[in-house]
Amino acid sequence: MMFTAAFLVQALLASAAFAIPTSKERAASRRARRSGATRQSKPVDRITSPTSEISNASYVEFSSNWAGAVLATYKSVTGTFTVPTPKTTGGSGEECATAWVGIDGDTCETAILQTGVDFCVTGTSVSYDGWYEFYPAASFDFSGISFSAGDSVTVTATVISTTEGTLTIDNNTKGTTVSKTVSSSAKLCETNAEWIVEDFEECEGSSCELVPFANFGTIEFTGASATTSSGTVTPAGSTLIEIEQNNKVLTTVSQSGSTVTVVYA
Repeated sequence: MMFTAAFLVQALLASAAFAIPTSKERAASRRARRSGATRQSKPVDRITSPTSEISNASYVEFSSNWAGAVLATYKSVTGTFTVPTPKTTGGSGEECATAWVGIDGDTCETAILQTGVDFCVTGTSVSYDGWYEFYPAASFDFSGISFSAGDSVTVTATVISTTEGTLTIDNNTKGTTVSKTVSSSAKLCETNAEWIVEDFEECEGSSCELVPFANFGTIEFTGASATTSSGTVTPAGSTLIEIEQNNKVLTTVSQSGSTVTVVYA
């Protein structure tokens, strides 16, 4: 069995010339931009010949977009994290990262059932969006839920069948919950469970690229567990994945008990 907790980050914030936009204005701007472009996670993109700056036998694989841990056959996955305050890495525009849990996308690349929270920064202005996705379809934003730095959030993906599942976000701090049942013609393999921080993509037509990566600080998935036909498992024994871009390792991932920790390096 394989379990995956991964890290992906993305930069999606834009600077304002005269005034810092409100969160509603930033969301409207982001959605307007996405009217011609879609936001999407994608399966892990492994690097077969990494130029790693880290020498640690527990980090056995590298990718350009995921950092975390992987196990395998799963029916659901859940984890709780604290919403961070993302910081810019020095770019002039919007930078983002996203934290999510999901089923498949590592050894099974045909579909991913996933849900999580985007966090973006432009200068010192931050914004957050909750979303759900049944890859290869694009993601959709949840309505009826909001987030602030420091909120405790639980994200859960539950398989109903290989082509249907339910995605849920609980803002434990604010006492709000959103949930969506989705279906797809793509079929899940149910072979991976994941806790991920990702550098996600924006796509225009068939052209996709990673967004600028924000410094998300630390994402700690606590209460991390996945269910199988025979019971519940923790990330213990998982394969850990680090993000490497432009010959630089950008994350540090660790796992202990039911906790997966991803740190911006």
